[in-house]
Amino acid sequence: MRTLAILPIKSFTDAKHRLAQDLAPGPRRALAEAMFSDVVTALRRSSAVDAIVVVSSDNTAQRIAGGNGADVLEDHRQGHSQAATLGVAYAMEHGAERALLVPGDCPLLDPAELDALIGRPVSGRSALVVPDRHGTGTNALLLTPPTALTPSFGPDSCARHQALAAEQGTAAEVVEVPTLALDVDTGEDLAALRETLAATRGRAAHTRGMLTQLMRSQA
Repeated sequence: MRTLAILPIKSFTDAKHRLAQDLAPGPRRALAEAMFSDVVTALRRSSAVDAIVVVSSDNTAQRIAGGNGADVLEDHRQGHSQAATLGVAYAMEHGAERALLVPGDCPLLDPAELDALIGRPVSGRSALVVPDRHGTGTNALLLTPPTALTPSFGPDSCARHQALAAEQGTAAEVVEVPTLALDVDTGEDLAALRETLAATRGRAAHTRGMLTQLMRSQA
């Protein structure tokens, strides 16, 4: 079953404003770029992902995407859900049977866990909803077919996606993927990421390097 990964990303310059008390604008942009690079790398290394499309108007994001063999969709609209919908339309136009929607701020993403998620058996119209670490947000959607569910990200989206699935005649299942649980929006998230990186090895090379360089510059 051909799977297309869709990665919406807004401008790095405008990213991560909720981290303003923890990071200056330059480091915030560098962190957003590094996390995005790690997510794209994980998608590229997944044996179950057949193609990747990045939906963004950011020139740097487009360059990183192209360097990793991803297609690029220009998107000047603001909003994760709108960009995801644009990606879904692209998936249908290009014959994808399944769409994986992932965010650009889950740098710990493990390709093996991604393969296991995509390899889960499904039948009919299906939506696998991957929650964030709080169990309220959605950090990934695996849709079979790509139009199985209308994306609606944001606060409390995990429950909202399940309700939308019921309304749209789609079988929904919440599936926890540990390395997709931690997205970085707040200072608390950033602290959790630092703690996880300190306790693990082998993933999130770009983000590790960026945070290490930041610590050295602040020492």
